[in-house]
Amino acid sequence: MLSSLLPFPLMSSAPDIRPDQSVELLKALHILTRDGKLNQDSRRKLKQVYHLFQFIEPLLKDLKQDRDGITLVDHGSGKSYLGFILYDLYFKQLKDASHLYGIETRPELVASAQDLARRAGFEGMSFLNLSAAEAIDSPRLPAQVDIVTALHACDTATDDAIRYALAKEARHIVIVPCCQAEVAGVLRRRKQMSLGASALAELWRHPLHTREFGSQATNVLRSLQLEAHGYQVTVTELVGWEHSMKNELIIASYKNLPRKKATERLENLLEMLGIGEMRARFFGGAAPAASAKA
Repeated sequence: MLSSLLPFPLMSSAPDIRPDQSVELLKALHILTRDGKLNQDSRRKLKQVYHLFQFIEPLLKDLKQDRDGITLVDHGSGKSYLGFILYDLYFKQLKDASHLYGIETRPELVASAQDLARRAGFEGMSFLNLSAAEAIDSPRLPAQVDIVTALHACDTATDDAIRYALAKEARHIVIVPCCQAEVAGVLRRRKQMSLGASALAELWRHPLHTREFGSQATNVLRSLQLEAHGYQVTVTELVGWEHSMKNELIIASYKNLPRKKATERLENLLEMLGIGEMRARFFGGAAPAASAKA
């Protein structure tokens, strides 16, 4: 157990740390220093994860009402701050079949997370060295999952996480996109053609606007993609902008909502922006069910 390896108290009265949070775990994650201090960067990081937990916890409680165990898959898990804190604050108290998976392409981070989970006694955690595409068909993951998360999964990694969630018929999807450049790249490449076709292209004529508008457009397209698969989508801020510029939070819950209008708007927006070549990315994933409502 982690508590037997690190000679520090389990709990902390520090105002930035939740009273039910393991101090030993935060030190092992290098969020806290050895003497239990938070630097400014770690304070911002912890604040983001705690805010995200406040959004995720009600979804977990909703899922727990009608099943014996919850399966959560965290894509682009990195050093697994989110996964470990979720497990410490919620999963470890369940003592049931619930399981949390971290998916990461960097083997050294997977090995480090596996070691920490073992030392902490978090038996319901697994870390897999897979890409999102590989994870869809991997026998090491369940055929269906309950919730998919992706915190600051860069550029197309967020889209890969969405595609995974759709393929696995996830009830809830919680993502905080980061460093999205693909749409901006296509807008930039086709800029002259777009400017000649419509005044709308003035929105991304200048390089700074191309980058910012591309990021905004990407998340609008993602939201429409999720709605086109029957999800109810909420878009909000994760924390104040003073804590992070990568601050947009997209929460999608499957409600079997009408899909036709969202599908049409997604198609129309791609054509309007002159990025129809990206149709496969935003129409990728599980096809809408045959019984989908119009």
